[in-house]
Amino acid sequence: QVQLVESGGGLVQAGGSLSLFCAASGSIFSNNVMGWYRQAPGKQRELVATVTSGDSTKYVDSVKGRFTISRDNARRTVSLRMSSLKPEDTAVYYCAVDQKGMRYWGTGTLVTVSS
Repeated sequence: QVQLVESGGGLVQAGGSLSLFCAASGSIFSNNVMGWYRQAPGKQRELVATVTSGDSTKYVDSVKGRFTISRDNARRTVSLRMSSLKPEDTAVYYCAVDQKGMRYWGTGTLVTVSS
């Protein structure tokens, strides 16, 4: 039904910036919520940021002021701009979309922040 593919992960030094991208395909509708989760080693998967169809955004406290989520409905993409990266941001980042009572996941992209 819905396929999500993340890209943009990699290795970056602390204090640096990196942008993640998620391309959606399949049965995508405008009335959905798109977001990013992350899972660091030994930790639970954590909701990082969400953006609604009306471009309302929310962030976990630890990334506020540093990360920016955005969506492009025409291109069916959601992005996560990450700045002032910290080693604690190291994780596999997953794109997700909630639509019609269903949650769809990408397979993840690894972000490694070196100290």
